[in-house]
Amino acid sequence: MDRLDVSTLVHLPPEEIYEFLVDFPRYAKYSEYLDRIRRYGDGQPETEYDLTFAWWKLSYTARSKVTAVDPPERIDWTLVKDLDASGYWEITPEPDSAPKGEQTASRVRFYVEFDPTSASAGAIDLPALTSFEWVVDKVKPKIRAEAEGIVRRIVRDLEGTHREVPLTIHETPESV
Repeated sequence: MDRLDVSTLVHLPPEEIYEFLVDFPRYAKYSEYLDRIRRYGDGQPETEYDLTFAWWKLSYTARSKVTAVDPPERIDWTLVKDLDASGYWEITPEPDSAPKGEQTASRVRFYVEFDPTSASAGAIDLPALTSFEWVVDKVKPKIRAEAEGIVRRIVRDLEGTHREVPLTIHETPESV
């Protein structure tokens, strides 16, 4: 299993961050490759989302499910078809880490664990003469860059201002 574990400090209390993150359909505007999100449920456990991604000549719809929530600290999810992947958003208060001029801060962590070899070659309609292995090799490096970009864009919208958002990579996956 590969892992991606990215965190950053957000200058807000956990409750505000949680309410923002639990509104998952808005994430489509943060990703270059995520075209559309359809929600089936209210965002609580058992809610499912169809995530339609597009890259190059490919389009694919993944289905994720919220498996647990612990407001305002955590949202757990898993993919339910075609790829073995799961993860969570975690929000931890860190008021002592707030920079001068900010009232509080919280650490926001995005964690995902996935097995790239579990991807089903038949799940994606590939163009002629395109191997599934070639697609996997091209997509893996984009996963980390995309996760980092999403976290930075979310922080910008949460705080309402643009600033340099330092990220901490807690673990670097072997294949990303």
